[in-house]
Amino acid sequence: MKRIALDGPAGSGKSTVAKIIAERLGIEYLDTGAMYRAVTLYLMGQEIDLKDNACIEKVLPSIHIDFENGKIFLNHVDVSEEIRMPEVAKNVSIVAAHRIVRVAMVAQQQALASKKSIVMDGRDIGTVVLPDTKYKFFLTASIEERANRRYEEMKAKGMSVDYNQIKAEIATRDDLDTHRTESPLCQAKDAILVDTTGLTIDGVVTQLLGMIQQLSE
Repeated sequence: MKRIALDGPAGSGKSTVAKIIAERLGIEYLDTGAMYRAVTLYLMGQEIDLKDNACIEKVLPSIHIDFENGKIFLNHVDVSEEIRMPEVAKNVSIVAAHRIVRVAMVAQQQALASKKSIVMDGRDIGTVVLPDTKYKFFLTASIEERANRRYEEMKAKGMSVDYNQIKAEIATRDDLDTHRTESPLCQAKDAILVDTTGLTIDGVVTQLLGMIQQLSE
């Protein structure tokens, strides 16, 4: 079985690349970041203080997350679009920093990976979720490139967005993700670094597929 880990900061292109690689290889894709976004969406909808560990712990058993045909379901409701809202993106790092949330999500992710070949993207896949896999990649890009990608993505969906605000939010999220106590964003020592700045999605996919093939030999 192939268990492929793609880590990297927000806007590095890992989710888009992971989906294509999974499709090309004919294996499952799991967007772990979407799981944390779904939890964040639920907590916001319940008006729960995102920094209140005790309250979050109480409601965690009420949160059921599932994937089907490339869509994510929160308590059986398709929230694929809602979890991409700016307000969710701005708060997800706060929620993901809670140890109780990460323990619950990692357990689900490892259970899925134990049964089938899979591509996972996130921030701690190579370091925490799949530490023993030999297929580890860390995707990155300049903050300007990542902000522009997110800006174009959201504008294409008809959202009213500001580039400078998006850039500032990504910088804040980078800081939160890299400095949190629980499973911080970092490159695994045995992960291959791939800088996607200036590269097309097809270019990154081709590069990674070549590396995966080499590692398989």
